[in-house]
Amino acid sequence: MNLRKQAMDIPLRVLLFRYLFFTWLFRDMRRHMSLLERAAAWRHNQEQRHWLPLYMLRYLVLGLALAALGLAAQAMSPVLSACFFVPSILTVPMLAVAGVCWSALHASN
Repeated sequence: MNLRKQAMDIPLRVLLFRYLFFTWLFRDMRRHMSLLERAAAWRHNQEQRHWLPLYMLRYLVLGLALAALGLAAQAMSPVLSACFFVPSILTVPMLAVAGVCWSALHASN
């Protein structure tokens, strides 16, 4: 089965979740009980860390775009501008979490 067919079988909400959130790429080390399973999960997470800068770029672009829309909407209505400013501010913690995760996985190499 080709890649395009596989992508078309995934629902849009799942694709949107995978585009915006990186947690699906990593394995939870708390679930693995044995030392070997935890080591395998850690190696997997280190291999997946190269995707984190891409997610940080997505958050940065999305935050800046929402802030620009908020500035443009500010002349029309303060409530409308808040609908753009609040999500733009919420991209900052996502950037921080992704940055800390990337630096932790990168430093332990």
